[in-house]
Parts: sequence; C-alpha cells; structure tokens
Amino acid sequence: MHPTENKMGTMPVFRLLVTMALPMIVSMMVQALYNIVDSIYVSQISENALTAVSLAFPVQNLMIAVGTGTGGGFGALLSRALGEKDQAEANRLAEHGIFLAVLSYLVFLVVGLAASRTFFTVQTDVAEIVDGGEQYMFIVTVFSFGLFFQLALEKLMQATGRTLLSMLTQGLGAVLNIILDPIFIFTLDMGIAGAAVATVVGQIIAAAFGFWLNARYNREIKLEMRRFRPQMATIRRIYSIGFPSIIMASIGSVMTFCMNKILIGFTETAATVFGVYFKLQSFVFMPLFGVSNSMIPILSYNYGARSRSRMIAVIRYTAFLAVGFMLFGVLMMWLFPGPLLLMFNASENMLGIGKPALRLISLSFPLAAFGITCSSSFQALGRGVLSMLVSITRQLVVLVPAAWLLAQSGVLNAVWLSFPIAEIVSMILCAIFFWRIYHRIIKPVGEVTQDCA
Repeated sequence: MHPTENKMGTMPVFRLLVTMALPMIVSMMVQALYNIVDSIYVSQISENALTAVSLAFPVQNLMIAVGTGTGGGFGALLSRALGEKDQAEANRLAEHGIFLAVLSYLVFLVVGLAASRTFFTVQTDVAEIVDGGEQYMFIVTVFSFGLFFQLALEKLMQATGRTLLSMLTQGLGAVLNIILDPIFIFTLDMGIAGAAVATVVGQIIAAAFGFWLNARYNREIKLEMRRFRPQMATIRRIYSIGFPSIIMASIGSVMTFCMNKILIGFTETAATVFGVYFKLQSFVFMPLFGVSNSMIPILSYNYGARSRSRMIAVIRYTAFLAVGFMLFGVLMMWLFPGPLLLMFNASENMLGIGKPALRLISLSFPLAAFGITCSSSFQALGRGVLSMLVSITRQLVVLVPAAWLLAQSGVLNAVWLSFPIAEIVSMILCAIFFWRIYHRIIKPVGEVTQDCA
C-alpha cells in the first residue's frame, strides 16, 4: 500500500470491516454494559427510581440522536472528501462538526432548564417517579456539553478509519461511569441524581480525552477553529445526510414515549419492563451498530473512489455479520429471560410481565438486521431520507398504532407483538428502496480494480 493511500481503499474488505468494527464494537459493548450496570444500581434504590430513569430514556436518546446524526452527516462527507483527495474540504467539514456540537448542546440546555418536570408530569402522577425523574433529566441535559463534544470527536476519528481511538474515547467514558455510579449513588448518598452526575462526569472527561487524541494522532484532518466561519452551504450538506438520521432516532424517542403511555395504562411495571428491555437489547444491538457504523465510512470512501466491487462487498459482509449477531440475541432472550430480569431486582410481578415480553419482542431481531444494514447503506450513499422514511413507517405508522390497537384487547402480551409486525413491514420497504439504490447508484459506478477479498 502506498504510504499516502487510505486503508479504506486498499485493505481487503472483510479484514477492513472487522478491523474497523472490532474497536467500535468493544467500545459500544462497554457503553451497553454501562447502561445495564447503571440501571442495576438504580434498581437497588427502588422500582420507582428505575421507572423514572426508564421514562427519561427518550430524552437521552434524543440527545444521542442529534449528536450521532450530525456526526454521521459530516463524517460521511468527510470520508468521501478524503476518498476524492480534497483535504481542504475534509478540514472544513471537521470544523463544522465541532461548531454544530456546540449548537446542539445549547438547544438541550434550554430544554433541561425549561421542561424537566413537565416531561414527567404528563406521563405519571406518582410523586417519587416525577421528583426523581426531574432531577435525573435536569442534570443530563444541562451538563450535556460533554456528550455532544464526545460524539463529534468520535465521528472525526471514525471518518478517518481510526476506530481504535474512537473506542478508547467511548470506552473511557463508559468505564468512568461504571466506577462513579456506586460512589455517587450510595457512598455520597445522592440517589438517582448520583446516577446522572456519574454519567455527565464520564462524558466530560471522555470529551477532553477525545480532543487530545484528535490533536495528537488524527493527522488526516486539521482543526483551525480560530479561523473558522460557519458556511450555510456546508451545514445544509451535512444535514441533508444527518437530518434524516436525527429524525429516525428522534422518532425512536417519540415511539418510546408513546409506548410508555400505552404500557402505563396497564401498570407502571410494564413501562419499567420496557425500559429494562431497552437496556438489554442495547447489548445485542451494539455489535450490529458497530459493524454498520464501520460500513458507512468504507462505503462512502469507495463511492468517492468509484470502486463498485468494494462497495458491494462491504454491504454483503455487513449483512452477514448483522444476521449472526441478531440470531444470538434471539437465543439469549428466549433461553435466559428470568436471569436477565433478576439483574434488575425484578419482583415476581415484573418477572411475570417481563419474560414473555423479552421473548416476543426478540422475534423482530433478525428482521431488524436487514433494515439496519440497508439504512446505513442509504446514509453512506447520501440517501439518508430513505432511512428516515423507513424509520417513520416502522415506528410511527406501524409500531405505535399496532401497539395501541393490540392494547385494546386488554392483553398486555399482545402489545409486544407490535415489534415483529413493524419489522416485517420495514423489511419489505427496505428491500424496495435498496433495489432502487443498487440500480441507480451502485451499479452505474465505474469500477476501479481493487482486492476486495
């Protein structure tokens, strides 16, 4: 390989995908482990405390959606610019990424100051849940600058193929959270607020570490923020790719909020189970997200480099690995639902609701593998709006209405079937969109001979 060549255009595709994905998977698994451990600690306070954290999840998910969606937008364009050997454009995109992280934080600062208590009072009238939830949400939003900078800096490293550095950044934040949780929650007797403080402290330290890693090791981009001037044309290009991704994940927050409302109609414990499910499924989905996120810069780079065979190879390998991860998830949920729920101090009532919930929802996992692979392909090729349409259809057009209709039967277990129903519709839609993408974008790409074994 010529010393100036980027490995995303030369290394055999499967080895490249695995090499880039493994550090990302490790960091995401550590993050998933933190999410689980955090909830385990909170569950020791009370079931209402765990419910409060579960109800706050849509807001946290929305912040992550904005951060990762924006990062995905400038990251995909940055990778393409590097593939086209346009260094000035790559630097400009990186600087805009930092600028947009600042703007994103300011939005959620206002949300945290203005709406923390209202967000919970519209969902429940249980005082312990409202008070605890307000404390938790206020802290994680008002001090979310660490989260937004951390996500932006991770995307800069991922876009240049330095996923090991990204892993170190995300891993540091998660490990610090795991260490600090029991200290703030129990030793300092801060309760649910302690869980939030541990979270933001870990994010801030990880962001500082990410700044240092980018300055020291990420030599393919150069940040000169003192000379930076925002350009609306560049921001529009970033969000033409990133905004659909933000909408997709934001829809997930809306879906979670609506599902919590539907489930609380049965019992608060049902909403708690749903929150626990999200913690557990993150441990299953994080490897898939690691692979699909690694695919995006590879696919974008080789689209810019006009190498069709490498584009097709990375999509194929990603789909193969995705299905394998999801089948493992199904087995885990079917064979060990009880032990998984008992990690969260589950009562007999929670076990009775949770066991069938985990088993029925997990039937959607293999179908989701196909959809996530397709959505990442759409984003990498600048067609993020298709991913947005799929997400809207799956979560708002199908999932929430199906859950509401099934809830009218009065049978809680019927509500969980809305998940596989939604994924079936999503898979059909993804297949139609991918057929169009293949024939309109991938197939016409001029071939550059590369080893893509």
